[in-house]
Amino acid sequence: MEPTPRRGRPRSEGADARILDAALELLVDRGYDRFSVDEAAGRAGVAKTTLYRRWPTRDHLIVAVVARLQDAVPVEYSGDVRADLTRYLGEIVAGLNRMRRAGRPATSGDGSAGLVAEVVAAAARHADVGAAVQAMFRRRNALVLRLLEQARESGELRADVEPEALFDQLAGALYYRLLITGGPLDAEYVDRLLAGALRGASA
Repeated sequence: MEPTPRRGRPRSEGADARILDAALELLVDRGYDRFSVDEAAGRAGVAKTTLYRRWPTRDHLIVAVVARLQDAVPVEYSGDVRADLTRYLGEIVAGLNRMRRAGRPATSGDGSAGLVAEVVAAAARHADVGAAVQAMFRRRNALVLRLLEQARESGELRADVEPEALFDQLAGALYYRLLITGGPLDAEYVDRLLAGALRGASA
């Protein structure tokens, strides 16, 4: 028996990339409040129906943009866990700062959580958006947890260190600072954060 042909046109990865590129550009220019899905489709040169088949709401599209930004950050163990985490957290901090400034004048301060707070709020409001956010972080965090496991296996970290608990200390501190205290996120803070976390975890 021959397979039943699939209905509709096959999904185009090229169209996906154009949409996500356009959405990121629009987010940075306009911020969350003035972000338009229809305008993102126009900038990408695709029909609105094409975009909505992939991402049914603005929040779904924004989560996809954030996921793509995260996927662009490499995660690999080089044999120096401090250097690896410094590089990884530095990239995350750069992305968070970019998102907190999205749609805001360059001269404005960095106290606002910006787009990150909007994504968190959308995840709380809508179960399917929340599930997409959780899946995104599970997938990315698995790479970092593997890095920490490798550091433990190599003897850089103590044998009793729990990778998940250690990473929660690091990532949790960044998001707490961003969403709650509004403190600056920079290389100096990453260094202090890692110094404290690794002081008790190093072999």
